[in-house]
Amino acid sequence: MKQQLFASVDKYISDLLAEEDDALKAVDQSIYDQGIPQISVSPNQGKFLQIMATLCGARNMLEIGTLAGYSTIWMARALPEGGRMVTLEYDALHARVARENIERAGLAEKVEVRLGKAIDILPQLEQEGAGPFDMIFIDADKPPYPEYYEWALKLSRPGTLIIADNVIREGQVLDPNSPDEKVQGVQRLNEILSRDSRVSATILQTVGIKEYDGMAIAVVK
Repeated sequence: MKQQLFASVDKYISDLLAEEDDALKAVDQSIYDQGIPQISVSPNQGKFLQIMATLCGARNMLEIGTLAGYSTIWMARALPEGGRMVTLEYDALHARVARENIERAGLAEKVEVRLGKAIDILPQLEQEGAGPFDMIFIDADKPPYPEYYEWALKLSRPGTLIIADNVIREGQVLDPNSPDEKVQGVQRLNEILSRDSRVSATILQTVGIKEYDGMAIAVVK
């Protein structure tokens, strides 16, 4: 009953304030057509990320975990003229579909999709001097979340906004003995955030069509 209510309210909010246009609907269709996991952020979450990018005045953004480019498009639309975004994707199919979706959305000149393991590409970005990034969104494989976070800090500046998705795992983070590597990964990240003096952080619980989860939000001091 509650999940049905949460999903209905989420749809109500999205219909009012985060309506999908043709480009975003095409991403949804491409995910279905290509058999890609249905794990993109919701429309309302995408709009939230876009607003966060606008609030922090992001001109240079990094996304760890592209999937089919749904969240990428939401965030990239907040970029000003001359802004850029780098998004990292491990799966070749996902990267190809994401590039097509980003092109269709008219954002190819602003967004670069890099194929490969994020843990390998992040040091390359540091060597290239690609940072500092103004906003970094982490939404990839969960076990190495703490490592992604440390690299995000290396590629940041004071004021950089770091957001990590899926850090509550339907409440499974409350289980200190969870055998799930995904849960263990986000538990480690949450614990790091609790004692990291380099950032000011909190976690927002999220409910809706994506069920029950949360986003960690940190601002670099």
